[in-house]
Amino acid sequence: MDCWDREATSRLIQVITSSGNDKVKYVRKLQTQRDLRHADRRLVLEGVRLVEEVTRASLVPSLVLHTEDLTEGGRGKALLVTLRAMEAPTFQVTDEVMASCSDTMTPQGIVAVLPFPEFAPPQPPSFVLIADRLRDPGNLGTLLRSALAAGVEQVLLAPGTVDFSNPKVVRSAMGAHLWLPILHANWDAVAEVVASCNTWLAAGGGQRTYTEVDWTTPSALIVGSEAHGAGDRAASLAQGRISIPICPVVDSLNAATAASVILFEAVRQRGVPA
Repeated sequence: MDCWDREATSRLIQVITSSGNDKVKYVRKLQTQRDLRHADRRLVLEGVRLVEEVTRASLVPSLVLHTEDLTEGGRGKALLVTLRAMEAPTFQVTDEVMASCSDTMTPQGIVAVLPFPEFAPPQPPSFVLIADRLRDPGNLGTLLRSALAAGVEQVLLAPGTVDFSNPKVVRSAMGAHLWLPILHANWDAVAEVVASCNTWLAAGGGQRTYTEVDWTTPSALIVGSEAHGAGDRAASLAQGRISIPICPVVDSLNAATAASVILFEAVRQRGVPA
């Protein structure tokens, strides 16, 4: 993408009008192809708010596409000034081109391609979240947002869990990817990471309620799939099952909601994350 840097900094304002443009085709492929996202280690972020988060995290996109409307609004114009000051390659496109490379029904005027953020989680960790076979992108994104807010140090995604770079996950996480170590891992790797933690599985009919756990010690929480709960490997890794008391007319809480309730009990015990 170095050639894009040179092209962006040396050109007069030129508008990309063709959805067959190489940059546009690349963004469109990233939106739909998991293997490409992981091979190139790239996320796609859409909308002013998410791209503002990128600049707040001092991360530099490898490519930015935006519409003319963005140059006219105060907030969008300020964002473009910041991106250009960071030397991010930015290109104006038509509304039709933006629609062709957007993953949303109503494009928000800006799309950024960002290298996967790199983080070094604490060794050993003291607060880990494990998602087991969560398939719904919105649920995983909400879970990541809650994990960041609760001070989780690392999120591990066990086999069968939706891809963290899925565009719907990225949108729902509202910037959590930019601050939180997130890793797809097999169960052997998961066991190694949480070896020094007390590991609890959120499940209906648990032996104890979530408020009875001492979350001030090094802890890991496993949250199972929305439809089928956690698998056998998750159950074997956990030292016990915990549950949330709920009204009997309600069958269960969704995975992200249940995890959020438990994570914020940990916040209550540990104190607000620094």
